[in-house]
Amino acid sequence: MFDKILVANRGEIACRVFKTAARMGIKTVAVYSEADRRALHVQMADEAVCVGPPPSTESYLVIERILQACKDTGVQAVHPGYGFLSENRQFASALEDAGIVFIGPGSHAIEAMGDKITSKRLADDAGVNTIPGFDGIIEDTEHALKIANEVGYPVMLKASAGGGGKGMRVAHNDAECRDGFERATNEARSSFGDDRVFIEKFIEQPRHIEIQLIADRHGNRVYLSERECSIQRRHQKVIEEAPAPLVDQEMRKAMGQQAVALANAVEYHSAGTVEFIVDANKHFYFLEMNTRLQVEHPVTEFVTGLDLVELMIRVADGEKLPFTQDDVRLSGWAIESRIYAEDPLRNFLPSTGRLVRYIPPDVSDQVRVDTGVFEGGEVSMHYDPMIAKLITHGATREEAIQQMRTALDRFYIRGVANNIAFVAALMDHPRFRAGRITTNMIAEEYPDGFSAADVIHDDPAMIISVASAINYRYRQRAAQISDQLPGHEYNVPSDWVVLLDGEFYPVKVAVTDRGHDVEFQGQLNAVRSDWQFGQPLFRGTFNGAPLCIQVERRDLYYHLYHSGSESKVAVVIPRIAELWKYMPIKQPPDMTKFMLSPMPGLLTSLAVKPEQEVKTGEEIAVVEAMKMQNTLRAVRDGKVLTIHAWPGETLAVDQPIVEFE
Repeated sequence: MFDKILVANRGEIACRVFKTAARMGIKTVAVYSEADRRALHVQMADEAVCVGPPPSTESYLVIERILQACKDTGVQAVHPGYGFLSENRQFASALEDAGIVFIGPGSHAIEAMGDKITSKRLADDAGVNTIPGFDGIIEDTEHALKIANEVGYPVMLKASAGGGGKGMRVAHNDAECRDGFERATNEARSSFGDDRVFIEKFIEQPRHIEIQLIADRHGNRVYLSERECSIQRRHQKVIEEAPAPLVDQEMRKAMGQQAVALANAVEYHSAGTVEFIVDANKHFYFLEMNTRLQVEHPVTEFVTGLDLVELMIRVADGEKLPFTQDDVRLSGWAIESRIYAEDPLRNFLPSTGRLVRYIPPDVSDQVRVDTGVFEGGEVSMHYDPMIAKLITHGATREEAIQQMRTALDRFYIRGVANNIAFVAALMDHPRFRAGRITTNMIAEEYPDGFSAADVIHDDPAMIISVASAINYRYRQRAAQISDQLPGHEYNVPSDWVVLLDGEFYPVKVAVTDRGHDVEFQGQLNAVRSDWQFGQPLFRGTFNGAPLCIQVERRDLYYHLYHSGSESKVAVVIPRIAELWKYMPIKQPPDMTKFMLSPMPGLLTSLAVKPEQEVKTGEEIAVVEAMKMQNTLRAVRDGKVLTIHAWPGETLAVDQPIVEFE
């Protein structure tokens, strides 16, 4: 077995590989950019080597620097993780030439499957179902329009070297095709250094289901069941699960056998994934093959009991698989939620900055957290906005969902915006609970984006009762102040008024063993907890049912977070409640004449100049963040008064770009 390996990656996947390597007794080497000098993966490794400036094109993607790090540290093998160089044939070949083992497939398989055009042709030859389309080289925009009309709308434009949702656009007409081709080409060139795009028929009401493979160097190839990855936003997976609700044993076998047939065609070894698109009638078509470990591999590990990273390392070292296809058994159900640094209430725009507080839920046999961050660390604008992957397991799908809902309540993140509220809403969505999901579900259920109205709202009685109990604890502590005049000590009253969502609710609070009884609207609610002042999580029970609420006290208000919702609550004595309605409300400044940057990022282009007249919908600027280009358009007719930012500038969120008259 290898003595030392290098992980040519960063973040949670590097940390994930380091954990298995440490358990196997293998020493590890991390590589890092200057922006990642204090990153968690650097701290976890036995050694670490800086490979360049923050941009990945000058660090993590520079093959020569990774190779030099390998030679300087004397590693015997390299695990590429996912993204970056994980599917780069030149990288795998360079390692081979240097006598270093690539913990992945051979360069031939990477080249064949890494190019979507070539892989589709190989899949056809191997007898794998494929989608109708044009797999040649598209010359320009006009050529793309001609092909799209021949294939028939809707069509999907996809970067040949793409991945992670980048370089992909759906077009329903010529205008969308023209714009989509330009955007897909630009993103492909920026992300992969390869601007080739191809077109295929877009399958409506599709599901994204993929087969996990593991294969050794001795010709043994096994499929490890399937994963459902249909919950996507802008082609980026949000929730994955194993097994898939739609798939039965017969379909699983058919998909698995086709995946193995494709792996046989390229003499595949290591872990790999064959992705299929499935229509409403259970017809499945080859989408692509990822010649690497997938982000969502933990759900497969949960239901199979296998460590895919360990298997990859052992296969790379020349070992045979310790099991056959007949040995693969599935146990229960697993779900993964990707926790991103993004703001769902602002059209999911990326969020960057320092993680002021970061408290993941406790890990157990049913809860797993894969992360590459820590409290006090920073989410950089240079890389993927993923904070962590939260994975839960249960005997049934319903149990796995319930475990996820509970774990989300216990995931405490402050300092950057995050998508926990959105994921919590999806977990409770009737369509998801019923398993009636497609890749269009988010777009269909949230056509105008995710808003505060879409957030799950708790039973007011629970929020009011918990807020009342917490407030009573604070008042009791305040009543213990020293040097009170005898006979005039402060006694905490039992009658209070709770202000929630603009409404006033009278309550009566009584102290009991380990908690409080709160009388609200004629009902007595039992709040029990060992919560202490300053603890961010209020753990206990409400009327006997387990409860975990995130608590923050700011000025006069308690901010309570539960099931993805935030409740801003004030608890006051009745006299103050009577006077509250006379309090003036400060209005925010009018910023309607400004175009503000909706996210931190790079201003890549500006389409207007002072005194220019603009029309509604006209492009004003393009801001790039996390490798994605975001076009900002005029929301009304107007005239440009002042330019506040110019191309090449790094923008903060809400920084003015253009001011209109």
